[in-house]
Amino acid sequence: MKRFLLVAVLVFPVLTLAYWVHLGLNSTHKMRADSAKKTVQNRLDQFCPQARARLKPYFDAAQVPYPPARLTLVGLKDERILEVNAAGANQSVRFIRSYPILAASGGPGPKLREGDQQVPEGIYAIESLNPNSSYHLSLRINYPNAFDREQAAREGRTNLGGDIMIHGGAVSVGCLAMGDEAAEDLFVLAADTGFTNITVILSPVDFRKRRSVSESGALPAWTASLYQTIQSNLNELPAKN
Repeated sequence: MKRFLLVAVLVFPVLTLAYWVHLGLNSTHKMRADSAKKTVQNRLDQFCPQARARLKPYFDAAQVPYPPARLTLVGLKDERILEVNAAGANQSVRFIRSYPILAASGGPGPKLREGDQQVPEGIYAIESLNPNSSYHLSLRINYPNAFDREQAAREGRTNLGGDIMIHGGAVSVGCLAMGDEAAEDLFVLAADTGFTNITVILSPVDFRKRRSVSESGALPAWTASLYQTIQSNLNELPAKN
């Protein structure tokens, strides 16, 4: 009995200390994890000065006030280019600049389902900004949109996929990887412009140059109508020489 009490007296403080150390380490880890999370405003505070300084010469050259009243981003899959077009109040839309798309998987044709690795095609909006992206920063596209869901319902397709982003880095599956500096510019520009004033056009080719899409034999019949809509929207924008 005495031995038991002696062991208890010696072991209990050790176990108690270990317990509180465990709690302390977990608490510290959680605090560090929480502190690593950034808000959109955190990122804007961090990147706004540099991004706005980089964008300013392009907006000045196009004689478009910053931030613009309207913004149209054009992702050209074949050309691997993302164009920035913008306008002030009572202005026509003007070309601002372009960024190279560093990575984008898939080929011509719309995204149809989860895992097909296709970049969507159509007219989209910016849904949200992700300040804690695995690829630096990202802008979330509202795929699938109403048109995508309508076609899927007609064809009985489900599991359309999602989480389509314009993001940093140089690796992508179904998204547009722009590199970190370009992602910072686009993140700040989208926040400054406001989501409701932004249109995103994702196109297989630049239809303003009267280019046709390579026939793959696998495109849905409704793709022709979709491409007419995309071309009509592109024709309202200035063609980049």
